[in-house]
Amino acid sequence: MTLHAARARQQYSRDAILSASPARLLTMLYDRLLLDLRRAEAAQQSHDWQAASHNLLHAQDIIAELTTTLKPGSWDGADGLRSIYEYVRTALVGANIHRDSARTREAIMLLEPLQQSWHTAAASLPGEQTGEDTRAGGYALG
Repeated sequence: MTLHAARARQQYSRDAILSASPARLLTMLYDRLLLDLRRAEAAQQSHDWQAASHNLLHAQDIIAELTTTLKPGSWDGADGLRSIYEYVRTALVGANIHRDSARTREAIMLLEPLQQSWHTAAASLPGEQTGEDTRAGGYALG
């Protein structure tokens, strides 16, 4: 990929994020989170600890963002979701420190149903069309 093409792709991704609805942003975050975790797991299994760490740290950033955007008084499930996020964050720290792909796999297994649920919920909103865009790059923090 040429430098020009890379910059154009970055601009396209930035524009897509800035113009996305809140529901779309949430699904984009989940898509990127699961992409990072799958990449981390693959890197752990191939003993590429630098790549694993990079993806696990990025996943932790996304978990932090998801946690800060929760509004506990808004709905009954917010506290439970916050607990899941905290558990996953702790698991990801452990997965990174101990080079433990089982913890990464556990995080994936916990988050995949949530990803699907958020996609289903977002798709039910008027005017929303969501699809997993992990192959298109999804949402990028930093």
